[in-house]
Amino acid sequence: MIYFIQGTTGMIAGDLRGITMVEQVFKLAGGNEKVVEKVIFDENVHYLHMVFNKGEGLPEHFSNSNVYMTVIRGRLSIGLDNQEIHEYEGGTLLKIPVQTKMNVENLHDETLELIVVKAPAPKKKGE
Repeated sequence: MIYFIQGTTGMIAGDLRGITMVEQVFKLAGGNEKVVEKVIFDENVHYLHMVFNKGEGLPEHFSNSNVYMTVIRGRLSIGLDNQEIHEYEGGTLLKIPVQTKMNVENLHDETLELIVVKAPAPKKKGE
């Protein structure tokens, strides 16, 4: 069996000889350009991939679920509720409770890359 997996949609190309794969496969964007990529957005979990350069980030907002934020590379500058800004380097995982005010920004020259998981997935308005 020979196969090649590519793309963000879970598409598979190649010779699977009639074998169906159980897993879905997703490819994260590469590089240093700003991206907020919704990789998985379903009823169970929201899985996002983010890349920010100096001065970039997210607008102030309140978390709509429990947030698990992993710093892949760079240094995260984050203000939560009324705390001063704290900084976290690559290899750090933050667990942030629902309804926490968040200010996420890259204040440094090095590119910041994050994986953000919201679990359980936020409910849609009216649910």
